[in-house]
Amino acid sequence: MTVFIFVGALLAAMAIGMPIAYALLFSGVALMLHLDLFDAQILAQNVINGSDSFPLLAVPFFMLAGEIMNVGGLSKRIVNLAITLVGHRRGGLGFVAIIAACLMAALSGSAVADTAALSALLLPMMVKAGHDKARAGGLIASAGIIAPVIPPSIGLVVFGVAANVSIGKLFMAGIVPGLLMGISIAVAWWLVAARENVALPPASTAREKLHAFRESVWALGLPVIVLFGLRFGIFTPTEAAVVAAVYALLVSTVVYREISLRQMYAVFVSAAKITSVIMFLVAASMVSAWLITVADIPDQVIELLQPFMGNPTLLLVAIMVLVMVVGTAMDMMPTILILTPVLMPVVKEAGIDPVYFGVLFIMNNAIGLVTPPVGSVLNVVAGVGKMRLDQVAKGVLPFMAAQFIVMFLLVLFPAIVMVPLNFLTN
Repeated sequence: MTVFIFVGALLAAMAIGMPIAYALLFSGVALMLHLDLFDAQILAQNVINGSDSFPLLAVPFFMLAGEIMNVGGLSKRIVNLAITLVGHRRGGLGFVAIIAACLMAALSGSAVADTAALSALLLPMMVKAGHDKARAGGLIASAGIIAPVIPPSIGLVVFGVAANVSIGKLFMAGIVPGLLMGISIAVAWWLVAARENVALPPASTAREKLHAFRESVWALGLPVIVLFGLRFGIFTPTEAAVVAAVYALLVSTVVYREISLRQMYAVFVSAAKITSVIMFLVAASMVSAWLITVADIPDQVIELLQPFMGNPTLLLVAIMVLVMVVGTAMDMMPTILILTPVLMPVVKEAGIDPVYFGVLFIMNNAIGLVTPPVGSVLNVVAGVGKMRLDQVAKGVLPFMAAQFIVMFLLVLFPAIVMVPLNFLTN
């Protein structure tokens, strides 16, 4: 009954158009009334405690780093480097999008920011070269969602806080799965591009490649600094976010000199707006998380999943399918914040490594960003490219399918995730 009241109140609030954060508060109040625990002070205290977290400071700074990167010329130079390397090959601009997405993912951790930058820079070029616009948009969208998996990832930070799991270990474990997502869509694009009749641009000279590398070396230094610092314990993930933001600001203002004072103000305002949305979601979700624990909902879920508990692989498949379904109707952050407190006790009871589960969970949620009808990354590409959402949704299908295949392969072969993690952390 408690599960029905919580889920029913949440879905009812969302159905009438209530923002997700307020819907979470509404469902929490409904559950408090059902349990005869309603107290405005408890409600307020949980909201305040929900955002009062040192690790969550990584969110605004990574968001700021991403905004600076896009405005300050770092993204542009990374794309230009990729163009000089593979732009002349068949389907080369598509491979440019994938390589640039992987590099940019290691800078910002925001799928929406990376996708917006890639769409603005590459989509007109791909259409001009003769690629199908919807398919090119679908490729860029599927490349953009690599950002929540490759560190530094805002999704992994939020999951780590919600699940009380080491964010540093999550970052290290996300590297290989994120790269595999890129490889999978590269294979899918290679198969698709082979059937297109597109004029190939001339290959860049060695001098042009060297110039592009020199121009981008400062941008490429950011992920190296962040991962090196995390690997050797020089700074925490939160401190890494501050380092990333300061580094991006210095490079943009002192080295590239592409951000003016007026632009800087707009960048800070934009990062603050996006951060406020995420932090309010986190704060509101803590009310539901507390009540989920008090109402003993995880034990009820464990009872429902009892037939799968003896087989961790089968249990993971069932959970991944559930998250896939939820991802078609809900954005990434609400899904993480709602399902994490429910699923983590199940995962621990089944003996599944929380870090391994966290990476798969975030990967599934990232792919959910391109699953219609709600996929926010699809909306970004459709808006930038001036296309209908259904056109982009159709174009993304082969790439989305490739990434789902990778995810389920990681469910079947967990060593692909865990072995690199153990190697990097030992």
